[in-house]
Amino acid sequence: MVREARIKRETAETEVFVRLRLEGAGRASVHTGVGFFDHMLTHIAKHGVFDLEVNAEGDCEIDDHHLVEDVGIVLGQAFSQAVGDKKGMARFGSAMCPLDEALVMVALDFSGRAHLSWGLSLPSRRVGDFDTELALEFFRAFAHNAKVSLHLIQQAGDNTHHILESAFKSFARALDQATRIDERLTDVPSTKGTLT
Repeated sequence: MVREARIKRETAETEVFVRLRLEGAGRASVHTGVGFFDHMLTHIAKHGVFDLEVNAEGDCEIDDHHLVEDVGIVLGQAFSQAVGDKKGMARFGSAMCPLDEALVMVALDFSGRAHLSWGLSLPSRRVGDFDTELALEFFRAFAHNAKVSLHLIQQAGDNTHHILESAFKSFARALDQATRIDERLTDVPSTKGTLT
Protein backbone atom coordinates (compact mmCIF):
# COMPACT_ATOMS: atom_id res chain seq x y z
CA MET A 1 0.00 0.00 0.00
CA VAL A 2 1.34 3.40 -0.99
CA ARG A 3 -0.02 6.31 1.01
CA GLU A 4 0.70 9.67 -0.55
CA ALA A 5 -0.80 13.07 -1.25
CA ARG A 6 -0.32 16.06 -3.51
CA ILE A 7 -1.87 19.34 -2.41
CA LYS A 8 -1.69 22.79 -3.98
CA ARG A 9 -2.97 25.98 -2.39
CA GLU A 10 -3.09 29.32 -4.17
CA THR A 11 -4.21 32.57 -2.57
CA ALA A 12 -3.55 36.25 -3.23
CA GLU A 13 -0.72 35.96 -0.68
CA THR A 14 0.95 32.59 -1.29
CA GLU A 15 1.33 29.64 -3.62
CA VAL A 16 2.21 26.35 -1.90
CA PHE A 17 2.67 22.86 -3.32
CA VAL A 18 3.32 19.79 -1.16
CA ARG A 19 3.92 16.22 -2.25
CA LEU A 20 4.13 13.65 0.55
CA ARG A 21 4.78 9.91 0.57
CA LEU A 22 4.45 8.22 3.95
CA GLU A 23 6.28 5.05 2.91
CA GLY A 24 9.36 7.00 1.92
CA ALA A 25 13.10 7.00 2.42
CA GLY A 26 13.63 10.39 4.06
CA ARG A 27 14.13 12.26 0.78
CA ALA A 28 13.41 15.99 0.86
CA SER A 29 13.18 18.76 -1.71
CA VAL A 30 12.19 21.90 0.17
CA HIS A 31 12.16 25.44 -1.23
CA THR A 32 10.32 28.20 0.64
CA GLY A 33 12.89 30.99 0.46
CA VAL A 34 13.16 31.00 4.26
CA GLY A 35 16.42 29.20 5.05
CA PHE A 36 15.87 28.10 8.64
CA PHE A 37 12.31 26.99 7.85
CA ASP A 38 13.59 24.89 4.94
CA HIS A 39 16.07 23.30 7.35
CA MET A 40 13.27 22.42 9.80
CA LEU A 41 10.97 21.01 7.09
CA THR A 42 13.84 18.85 5.83
CA HIS A 43 14.06 17.34 9.34
CA ILE A 44 10.43 16.24 9.02
CA ALA A 45 11.31 14.18 5.95
CA LYS A 46 14.65 12.88 7.20
CA HIS A 47 13.63 11.88 10.72
CA GLY A 48 10.08 10.85 9.82
CA VAL A 49 11.42 8.78 6.91
CA PHE A 50 8.90 10.40 4.59
CA ASP A 51 9.48 11.60 1.05
CA LEU A 52 8.57 15.28 1.05
CA GLU A 53 8.53 17.97 -1.59
CA VAL A 54 7.61 21.53 -0.63
CA ASN A 55 7.65 24.44 -3.06
CA ALA A 56 6.30 27.70 -1.70
CA GLU A 57 6.44 31.39 -2.42
CA GLY A 58 4.56 34.30 -0.98
CA ASP A 59 4.45 37.92 0.04
CA CYS A 60 7.66 37.76 2.06
CA GLU A 61 8.32 41.41 1.31
CA ILE A 62 5.72 42.00 4.05
CA ASP A 63 6.96 39.20 6.30
CA ASP A 64 7.04 35.40 6.29
CA HIS A 65 3.86 34.87 8.29
CA HIS A 66 1.51 33.96 5.43
CA LEU A 67 4.07 31.66 3.84
CA VAL A 68 4.90 29.70 7.00
CA GLU A 69 1.26 29.40 8.05
CA ASP A 70 0.14 28.27 4.59
CA VAL A 71 2.88 25.63 4.43
CA GLY A 72 1.51 24.35 7.76
CA ILE A 73 -2.00 24.30 6.30
CA VAL A 74 -0.99 22.40 3.18
CA LEU A 75 1.32 19.96 4.97
CA GLY A 76 -1.47 19.21 7.44
CA GLN A 77 -3.90 18.61 4.57
CA ALA A 78 -1.35 16.33 2.91
CA PHE A 79 -1.00 14.18 6.03
CA SER A 80 -4.78 14.07 6.43
CA GLN A 81 -5.19 12.91 2.85
CA ALA A 82 -2.29 10.44 2.95
CA VAL A 83 -3.49 8.57 6.06
CA GLY A 84 -6.90 8.07 4.46
CA ASP A 85 -9.38 6.15 6.59
CA LYS A 86 -6.60 5.31 9.12
CA LYS A 87 -7.40 1.58 9.09
CA GLY A 88 -4.51 -0.37 10.58
CA MET A 89 -2.64 2.80 11.53
CA ALA A 90 -0.99 3.16 14.93
CA ARG A 91 -2.73 6.55 15.43
CA PHE A 92 -0.62 7.75 18.39
CA GLY A 93 2.99 8.87 18.34
CA SER A 94 5.45 10.47 20.73
CA ALA A 95 9.14 11.25 20.69
CA MET A 96 11.87 13.17 22.51
CA CYS A 97 14.93 14.08 20.44
CA PRO A 98 17.65 15.99 22.28
CA LEU A 99 19.84 18.57 20.61
CA ASP A 100 22.70 19.42 22.95
CA GLU A 101 21.10 21.18 25.95
CA ALA A 102 17.62 21.31 24.39
CA LEU A 103 14.95 18.64 24.78
CA VAL A 104 11.39 18.85 23.48
CA MET A 105 8.77 16.14 23.79
CA VAL A 106 6.13 15.86 21.06
CA ALA A 107 3.03 13.69 21.41
CA LEU A 108 0.24 13.50 18.86
CA ASP A 109 -2.96 11.68 18.05
CA PHE A 110 -4.61 11.41 14.63
CA SER A 111 -7.94 11.64 16.45
CA GLY A 112 -9.86 13.63 13.84
CA ARG A 113 -10.06 16.48 16.35
CA ALA A 114 -7.74 19.47 16.06
CA HIS A 115 -5.89 20.70 19.13
CA LEU A 116 -2.52 22.30 19.85
CA SER A 117 -0.87 22.59 23.24
CA TRP A 118 2.18 24.83 22.89
CA GLY A 119 4.80 24.55 25.60
CA LEU A 120 7.91 26.09 24.05
CA SER A 121 9.75 29.05 25.54
CA LEU A 122 11.94 30.61 22.84
CA PRO A 123 14.57 33.07 24.12
CA SER A 124 15.29 34.72 20.75
CA ARG A 125 12.89 36.42 18.33
CA ARG A 126 14.91 35.36 15.29
CA VAL A 127 17.07 32.46 14.15
CA GLY A 128 18.78 33.54 10.97
CA ASP A 129 16.04 34.92 8.73
CA PHE A 130 13.27 33.11 10.62
CA ASP A 131 10.86 34.88 13.00
CA THR A 132 10.57 32.33 15.80
CA GLU A 133 6.97 33.37 16.59
CA LEU A 134 6.04 31.69 13.31
CA ALA A 135 6.86 28.22 14.66
CA LEU A 136 3.65 28.41 16.70
CA GLU A 137 1.70 29.46 13.59
CA PHE A 138 3.12 26.53 11.61
CA PHE A 139 2.26 23.92 14.24
CA ARG A 140 -1.20 25.41 14.85
CA ALA A 141 -1.98 25.37 11.12
CA PHE A 142 -0.71 21.80 10.83
CA ALA A 143 -2.76 20.53 13.79
CA HIS A 144 -5.97 22.12 12.53
CA ASN A 145 -5.59 20.83 8.98
CA ALA A 146 -4.28 17.35 9.80
CA LYS A 147 -6.98 17.12 12.48
CA VAL A 148 -4.55 15.95 15.12
CA SER A 149 -4.17 16.60 18.81
CA LEU A 150 -0.60 17.89 19.08
CA HIS A 151 1.38 18.60 22.25
CA LEU A 152 4.85 20.15 22.36
CA ILE A 153 6.46 20.24 25.80
CA GLN A 154 9.89 21.74 26.36
CA GLN A 155 11.90 19.85 28.94
CA ALA A 156 15.11 21.88 28.63
CA GLY A 157 16.89 24.36 26.41
CA ASP A 158 18.60 27.76 26.31
CA ASN A 159 19.41 28.11 22.62
CA THR A 160 16.45 28.92 20.37
CA HIS A 161 17.89 27.13 17.34
CA HIS A 162 18.42 23.99 19.43
CA ILE A 163 14.94 24.14 20.98
CA LEU A 164 13.23 24.44 17.60
CA GLU A 165 15.38 21.76 16.01
CA SER A 166 14.61 19.39 18.89
CA ALA A 167 10.90 20.18 18.41
CA PHE A 168 10.90 19.51 14.67
CA LYS A 169 12.93 16.30 14.98
CA SER A 170 10.65 15.04 17.75
CA PHE A 171 7.62 16.02 15.65
CA ALA A 172 8.99 14.00 12.73
CA ARG A 173 9.60 10.90 14.86
CA ALA A 174 6.13 11.17 16.43
CA LEU A 175 4.55 11.46 12.98
CA ASP A 176 6.46 8.41 11.80
CA GLN A 177 5.30 6.40 14.80
CA ALA A 178 1.65 7.49 14.51
CA THR A 179 1.33 6.90 10.77
CA ARG A 180 2.89 3.42 10.72
CA ILE A 181 0.73 0.50 9.75
CA ASP A 182 0.45 -2.12 12.48
CA GLU A 183 -0.16 -5.51 10.87
CA ARG A 184 -2.10 -6.64 13.96
CA LEU A 185 -4.76 -4.01 13.32
CA THR A 186 -7.44 -4.60 10.71
CA ASP A 187 -9.74 -1.71 11.51
CA VAL A 188 -9.67 1.91 12.65
CA PRO A 189 -7.89 2.15 16.04
CA SER A 190 -10.87 3.56 17.91
CA THR A 191 -13.66 2.07 20.01
CA LYS A 192 -16.02 4.42 18.14
CA GLY A 193 -15.11 2.75 14.86
CA THR A 194 -14.19 6.06 13.25
CA LEU A 195 -11.53 8.77 13.49
CA THR A 196 -13.18 11.68 11.72
